Amino acid sequence: MSKKEKILKGRVHKLGDNINTDYIISGRYKFKTLNNKLLAEHLLEDIKPKFYQKVSPGDFIVAGENFGCGSSREQAPLAIKYAKIGAVLAKSFARIFYRNAINIGLPIIITETEKISDGEELLIDLVKGEIYILKTGTVLPVKPFPTQILQIIEAGGLIEYFKKYGGWKS
Repeated sequence: MSKKEKILKGRVHKLGDNINTDYIISGRYKFKTLNNKLLAEHLLEDIKPKFYQKVSPGDFIVAGENFGCGSSREQAPLAIKYAKIGAVLAKSFARIFYRNAINIGLPIIITETEKISDGEELLIDLVKGEIYILKTGTVLPVKPFPTQILQIIEAGGLIEYFKKYGGWKS
């Protein structure tokens, strides 16, 4: 992410609705390691075999409704972040997953996703609240993040934000 403009660019990996946290990172790995890089290597493997080998840093996961439903453990958003996914875009997110993602500095964007196809390149402006589908020139509006959430994401998560600012920045 470009810090000044808060621009993300990457390729789309499209999923469907109701992608639960056990699909994101299988329960058979959640409790075997605290190594987030190792968890990332198993990202989505039960529904997209060898997914980790197919993604490049900055790529996007794009899904439908209810992304991140299921357990509230942080391993799911951590596995996504450590796979170097630039952002997750979905029509809706499970509430605890959304909160966990912001807390670890993973951008998650609520938007309509029907016009976004697998493999497309996107440019996302987090400040303007716009998603550009580069192939078609389509612009999808999204509600921009509040300044403080952008600062949390830019800092790398809530803990890093507090280390940097010593509390809530006014």
